[in-house]
Amino acid sequence: MSELQYQPKKENKAFPTAEKFSMTDKVAYAEGSVVSKIIIRNERGNVTLFAFDKGEFLSEHTAPYDAIVQVLDGKGEVVIDGKVFELNVGESIIMPANVRHAVVAIEQFKMLLTMIK
Repeated sequence: MSELQYQPKKENKAFPTAEKFSMTDKVAYAEGSVVSKIIIRNERGNVTLFAFDKGEFLSEHTAPYDAIVQVLDGKGEVVIDGKVFELNVGESIIMPANVRHAVVAIEQFKMLLTMIK
């Protein structure tokens, strides 16, 4: 039997703590893709950056918790229970828990998704 050894928690190099950074610079567009980067994930929720190429989308689904979308760059659509909301830079919307929703990139756009459990 080997002894368990202490292993320090790995530092999240993309999002160091106690240092400032630009949300829009931390996630890059990729042709024909949706790119996501988790900033924070723990038992209380998560914060994730997304970069959508034009025409890309997250298909309709539900989530067990409320979530807020904040548009950081470009323009996208959020569909909540069949109702379409066009969002521009600086605009936000809350997607309620257990309600079908989807996200579509009208043009390239970046968003910050915050979900609190």
